[in-house]
Amino acid sequence: MKRLVAGAAALAAAGLGAARWAASRRRVPTGAKDPLESSRWLGVTVNRPPDEVAPGGNLPDPLARVDAEVRMNRAPGDRGTEIYARPREHRAGADGVLARLRGDDPRTAIRTALRQTKSLLETGDVLRSDEELGATRPTMPGKVLDMALGRAAEGGRL
Repeated sequence: MKRLVAGAAALAAAGLGAARWAASRRRVPTGAKDPLESSRWLGVTVNRPPDEVAPGGNLPDPLARVDAEVRMNRAPGDRGTEIYARPREHRAGADGVLARLRGDDPRTAIRTALRQTKSLLETGDVLRSDEELGATRPTMPGKVLDMALGRAAEGGRL
């Protein structure tokens, strides 16, 4: 009986923590008049100086293809360039959750564009995984994992 009560208390505490975390993500920061201001910036550090990242103010091709607001800063310690982007279109609440489940969340496209930009600037090519080779045979757990990875908000990361 003690284990049941302890388990229920732990579950309730976890639920309360998740609810507080979700509520904190919906808050608009103080002074933000536009809901877009509450949208978080996604960033990546590229090991190139700013003049090589965006020569003449032209963004690299992967970033130029997405509808995003982009900012660039010098990385601390002269270690390259920090590139930040966020979607111009902001989806919040249930609409944002449904967009992520359907796989059409604009933040996913921005994450992919930032990853491709970093790869393109540092290696000269957009690196891809070997999954297209078909070297594995499909199993039931593998199919479930493939479905989950296809719906993941991080562009294939759980």
